[in-house]
Amino acid sequence: MQDSIARAFHDDGAVLVKGLLNKEQLARCRAAYEWAVEHHGPHATRMFAGTTQQSHVDNANPLAKQRLEALVASLPLGNLFAHIWGSRNVWYFAEEVFLKAGGQGSRTLWHQDTSYLPWAGEHWGNAWISFESVPQRNALEIVRGSHRGPRYDGTTFADPEDPTQPLHDNGALPRLPNIEAERKRDPSAYDILSWATEPGDVVLLHPASLHGGAPVDPDFPSRHTFVFRFFGDDATFRPLPKNSKARYPQQGVLFTEELTHLSPGAPFRHPTFRQVV
Repeated sequence: MQDSIARAFHDDGAVLVKGLLNKEQLARCRAAYEWAVEHHGPHATRMFAGTTQQSHVDNANPLAKQRLEALVASLPLGNLFAHIWGSRNVWYFAEEVFLKAGGQGSRTLWHQDTSYLPWAGEHWGNAWISFESVPQRNALEIVRGSHRGPRYDGTTFADPEDPTQPLHDNGALPRLPNIEAERKRDPSAYDILSWATEPGDVVLLHPASLHGGAPVDPDFPSRHTFVFRFFGDDATFRPLPKNSKARYPQQGVLFTEELTHLSPGAPFRHPTFRQVV
């Protein structure tokens, strides 16, 4: 079973693992999730009061670091990634928190995490844990095999009329394709992976994959998702473009001070990242 999961992850850049977390593990994840939403960090974007649509996104909350490291170390995710990668060591990078509620809202735009974070190498993985039964039409979508393709410029997420508005906009990276526009013209333009999931299922994603989140709707009004990010022995530092129009530092916006010592191609290492395997 694990061998087929490893093949799918390597070939496709994403794979669904059914029933990976038991009820007790899932309950502990949900309790940590609720705490993280309530005690948000400096990178959070929130829209709650006075709106019918609720949203929350947070990354690498320092208030949650110790709590989440202890949780992640008790879950089977690190050992699973070690097997998938054939990596002797696995480190936990940080979390991402997503909340969509209110029964309406736009989709999360297509992007690669590696346009925002200075990551390269085979041994990177995100573990997506949703707490609802998510229909396929409302699920995460991935372009199959795109982790093997080019690293595109990111989107700013700021212009609803232009989902490919460049983040760095300095010519160092090719512009994102307008995937949704191309799919409207030709539904078969991209080989898309997505799955209906049940609580306890985990979607594993290589962060270089092109991916985007479908919206919630009146029939599926809320989605609560925890993402835990890991890396292994073949994880290297690949700086973001110089002279980014978005003024991104080459270390990205997370753990900037910790990563200043790394040179291009260096192993991605720092004591701040908890080793779990």
